[in-house]
Amino acid sequence: MTTISTPSYEFPSPTRSRPEADTHTVSIRRPSSVASRSTATRRHRSNRSHNGGASYAPQNEFPNFAHTGDVEIIVAVGGHEGRYMLHRLILARSSGFFDASTSEQWSRAQAQTQEQSPAQGYNGVLGRIGEEDEGDQVGSSSANATQKAFWRYELDFGNQADEMPMLVQKPLQTSLFGSDRTPRPPPVRNKPPAPSNGFFRSISAMQSAIHIPPTTAQTGQDNDIIRDYDNLFRIFYNYPPSLDAIDITEAYIQCKSLLNLADMYDALEVVGPRIDHHLLQFQGRLWKQIAKYPPSYLKLGYLARSKVMFAEALVHVVGQWPQGAPQLRNLPNIILELIEDKVDELQDLKAKVEGRLFRLTLTTSRGERVSPWNSYLDWNVVSLFRQWLAENTTPPPPPLPKTSGPDSRQSQPPPPPPLNNGRIYRLLGLGGSAYLGHDELKRFLRLRPDDYSRENMKKFERRMDELKGMAREAVKPLMRNFLELDIGRDGGGMGYLTCTRVDEADFPWD
Repeated sequence: MTTISTPSYEFPSPTRSRPEADTHTVSIRRPSSVASRSTATRRHRSNRSHNGGASYAPQNEFPNFAHTGDVEIIVAVGGHEGRYMLHRLILARSSGFFDASTSEQWSRAQAQTQEQSPAQGYNGVLGRIGEEDEGDQVGSSSANATQKAFWRYELDFGNQADEMPMLVQKPLQTSLFGSDRTPRPPPVRNKPPAPSNGFFRSISAMQSAIHIPPTTAQTGQDNDIIRDYDNLFRIFYNYPPSLDAIDITEAYIQCKSLLNLADMYDALEVVGPRIDHHLLQFQGRLWKQIAKYPPSYLKLGYLARSKVMFAEALVHVVGQWPQGAPQLRNLPNIILELIEDKVDELQDLKAKVEGRLFRLTLTTSRGERVSPWNSYLDWNVVSLFRQWLAENTTPPPPPLPKTSGPDSRQSQPPPPPPLNNGRIYRLLGLGGSAYLGHDELKRFLRLRPDDYSRENMKKFERRMDELKGMAREAVKPLMRNFLELDIGRDGGGMGYLTCTRVDEADFPWD
């Protein structure tokens, strides 16, 4: 038998650091295919997906900070749901509620130890497999224990129907692998999954069978709750809230609802400036709305810490007082005391002006006050002016009670409302023919035919104009307008005064 000499092939041993020379030779050569398979190096594909599709990268932006968030908030209302993964630091800085509920003293947060295995990281990202270039031994990476606190909140509607829903801290759920926080990719959009066609068919059949009433109002209310919470968290992260910028009535409703929510979570200092900035963009339309509903905007301005809206509404409320008093019962006492103080200041100013008006008189050419003895015609001018002033600035007398019948006490009419003589002062401020015009003066002089003549009529009108000029100067303190709304010289049809001045020290939140 012929012996075939073959060259020796060296195969690296797993236990050697480098190949060494061998003194033995291999008697049989292996096929090339076998040798190539045994010496081939297995390589891993870095972009291979293990989920059966494209690789998923968890987002780390509002509203779901999958990598850095430590507070999970679930707002589920009806069939809608909003999920948020936010930061405790930002929530505690913006809201007193989150600051207290996540503190060490009151929080139910559980410190967790998350061990990252070589196959699965904390956020669901596959771990790297260590390989050595100079050997086939696979290096196993040791898991580092990281301890981090997490919080979880869910919207709770309480047990009573009229109770306001509020976020309640819930214990963390334990997963199958022993971790209290299951790392799952958060939903990108806050909307429920689309139901199947069979679901619609079954619901339609049920409605046709049992006649389910429509729930459009309830659905709208649910959407409003989700919208308010979304706007609240958007403001916390310095994002603009989603509020109506066209219809000021709808914008007021949305802002009021958002401010009530911020007040419940002690976040008015952060939310208020955003509301103030949004509503002030309406400018002229906002001033007209405040003039229509001053008590409502007084509350809104107080909650939003808006000096412009609060002062604008306060001027209207003080001028109309006590007309809007029933709508201001739920306000803090400090605001009611401020309104009463401003009303007293306005009444004192009106009393001073009225006293000055009733003391107005004319003088003769020698500097004497007119009287029936030295200038009867001029004295009639002063008498007519004072009579007109007293008649228009004094409340009408109460009607006489009905004395017929046993139930006369029950049939008495209610007392007349307090007289708001702002319109009279505006007429005095205008002067001229705004009051006591030519026809009235002529009718007064004709009461005594002997005194009526063309010359006396001209003198009477000239002396009345002098008295009106003095009255216009006397009422100037009441003619000032501290509104942003332009009401013109005639007051824009307002029957009350707008001369209430609101200083920096008057704002109740400073």
